[in-house]
Amino acid sequence: MASNYNLAIRYSAVLALLFLPTLTVGALVQEQPLVLKYHNGQLLKGRITVNLVWYGAFTPIQRSIIVDFINSLSSPGAPLPSVATWWMTTEKYKGGGSSALVVGKQFLHPSYTLGKNLKGRDLLALASKFNELSSITVVLTAKDVAVDGFCMSRCGTHGSIGGAKGGHRTAYIWVGNSETQCPGQCAWPFHQPLYGPQTPPLVAPNGDVGVDGMIINLATLFAGTVTNPFNNGYFQGPATAPLEAVTACTGIFGSGAYPGNPGRVLVDRATGASYNVHGANGRRYLVPAMWDPQTSACKPMV
Repeated sequence: MASNYNLAIRYSAVLALLFLPTLTVGALVQEQPLVLKYHNGQLLKGRITVNLVWYGAFTPIQRSIIVDFINSLSSPGAPLPSVATWWMTTEKYKGGGSSALVVGKQFLHPSYTLGKNLKGRDLLALASKFNELSSITVVLTAKDVAVDGFCMSRCGTHGSIGGAKGGHRTAYIWVGNSETQCPGQCAWPFHQPLYGPQTPPLVAPNGDVGVDGMIINLATLFAGTVTNPFNNGYFQGPATAPLEAVTACTGIFGSGAYPGNPGRVLVDRATGASYNVHGANGRRYLVPAMWDPQTSACKPMV
């Protein structure tokens, strides 16, 4: 038994928010507080193992960027603002307590045995590679792998597998590398958008537009997974297309963000790279704002 509830990062929704021509900064300030309703379901708390399935060709450097990001979520030692302090906002969701994500097993699948055009059932098959209690399986597809709905309606998704006849359910995430297929949809603001104002893109903090874009989508889906793992946690709107912890804050990366502008972020003087958090091993990342249930507002890191 599997379900994904259509929990996708939808680039069409991103574009709708980014490029509404009549929306002003003042209008953003005057909007009513955003409230994500809690639907009384289970959240993911405690130590959670993150198992990774790499489908297609990823370089060692690309893998290290993503692994370092996941390790950064529960590594408080990085300079502030940090990935860990961003992640701590999830502790404010019902019941308190932290979700400590720890990288577990990794499965390299460079031979494309399922082909380079994946269906939903293929993603579920890959996600079923690991089916452990207290875990999340993350399927990452390479830049030359097409996935149903990728670029056309989504940049990634999360859902669950299992649960039949009283068995446990396991959360999974899929994120694709959009570098060659649709960076204007799924790697903004590191690439000029497909539609709307063609302002200069930000410089990717790790020098890889596709993978740095994957980090943004992965961060979004991790937050959605722990706060709404089985479609009965925190969300607003219909269950089939919900706004979750980060998708409710689409397009906001720094203070002063407005449609088409990610907001004020930090910039490395030497490289020009943009970021808003520090991570493990000296990494820097750009993460989206997350909804804070204590303030009912989207909370950017800078």
